[in-house]
Amino acid sequence: MLNFLAAALIAVGQTTPDTAEAHRAAARVAAGKDLIGIYDAACGSGARATPGPGAGRGVTTGPRPTPPRDQWYAEPVKVFDNLYFVGTKVHGAWAVTTPDGIILIDALFGYAAEPEIAEGLKKVGLDPAKIKYVVVSHGHGDHHGGAKFLQDQFNPRLILSAPDWDLVERDTRTPAPRRDMVATDSQKITLGGSAVTLYVTPGHTAGTLSSLVTLKDGSRSHLAASWGGTVITTNSPIPMLEAYVKSAARFRDIAEGSGADVIITNHTAFDGTLTKLEATQKRKPGDPHPYVVGKDAVKRYLTVAEECGKATLLAARAQN
Repeated sequence: MLNFLAAALIAVGQTTPDTAEAHRAAARVAAGKDLIGIYDAACGSGARATPGPGAGRGVTTGPRPTPPRDQWYAEPVKVFDNLYFVGTKVHGAWAVTTPDGIILIDALFGYAAEPEIAEGLKKVGLDPAKIKYVVVSHGHGDHHGGAKFLQDQFNPRLILSAPDWDLVERDTRTPAPRRDMVATDSQKITLGGSAVTLYVTPGHTAGTLSSLVTLKDGSRSHLAASWGGTVITTNSPIPMLEAYVKSAARFRDIAEGSGADVIITNHTAFDGTLTKLEATQKRKPGDPHPYVVGKDAVKRYLTVAEECGKATLLAARAQN
């Protein structure tokens, strides 16, 4: 009944009843059949799921363990003319290529940075020494863990928000990189005619960065939206949950207004990355691009995040 109600309300543009169950139902409707990954992650089941390889949750001291390679290693994939996936089976990392160098989005766990990013770039004919910028979406070890390696080996500029630089430096389990660039809202990282625009979207962390990335597919241009931090729980602080809801709504409006028609993620489960990568590799000339999901799907993806945020916020308030 709630799913039907939520669908009807969405169809006529009315607001969802302000209950956790109704917002969760609205998120499920927005997810449809194609966006179940973001729904599972943001609406609860993902938050309770077993962490990915190497996450080491529940252990607060000592170095992070390196899991067996077959649990996480993935081959690099060219996705667009100027975008390569250099992540693992679990975590996304993206190389935006330009004539003047590479902008890297996220740095993975430390154990994965060399085999996936440095060696992965070489496998697709790129030089990791040309990494000029590394944008870290947020200050959790599965996204900043490889930053020090990249900084030490290739000396790129490293970009995080101010709160998440602090978070990285408090992480006793991962060697911290040298503090470098501090991201500002709506900041453009421009290199060789390509741009990555950063937005400060607090909620998952105090300074999570989401981004828009200009892409090329032959003669066609596209715009990718990357929502920087997804999983939330009722144990998250209320102000952070409130920020998450506002950030998701704001970034959805930004992505919609900018015409984003591609989704890229920093966890492969959120959008079925591995399935899309396989389809991309099998794509024939003239076939539609598996990553060009359309403006409506991008809007729905971020609507799922917003509605899940509202559901989690209301549930958190109820238990406090």
